[in-house]
Amino acid sequence: MVTVSFDHIGLSVANLDRQRRFYSQAFGFYDQHRTELPDAGIRIALLSGPGGAALELTERAGSVPQHFADPFDGAGVQGYFHWALTVDDLDTAIATAVACGARTVSHPAMARRPGIRFAYLADPEGNLIELLQHTH
Repeated sequence: MVTVSFDHIGLSVANLDRQRRFYSQAFGFYDQHRTELPDAGIRIALLSGPGGAALELTERAGSVPQHFADPFDGAGVQGYFHWALTVDDLDTAIATAVACGARTVSHPAMARRPGIRFAYLADPEGNLIELLQHTH
């Protein structure tokens, strides 16, 4: 059996600089590596965050947005539709992210998994983020 561990999630974005600022201010992510592929019209920023989360933001000229109104809408299209972050204070995390440009998609609620509160946000470009807080 091969040993597997999580490395990062990739997110295609319309505005790399705006998204870098959002994830930095809202969740404490910071630049780990940046690169450009000018011939392909691509700029990439790999961000690291608290707890080992990593996010690769890729801006490509002419990319097309994909938006989901809520998690149920996202589940109706095959492929990736959200990513999740664990936070120690759900209400504060939501307030901070909204102050930085996020939009609340679903308000905090108890998850079907015991001991978890959750909520969904949309980042400034509409990408869904699930925030999870362990309650015990």
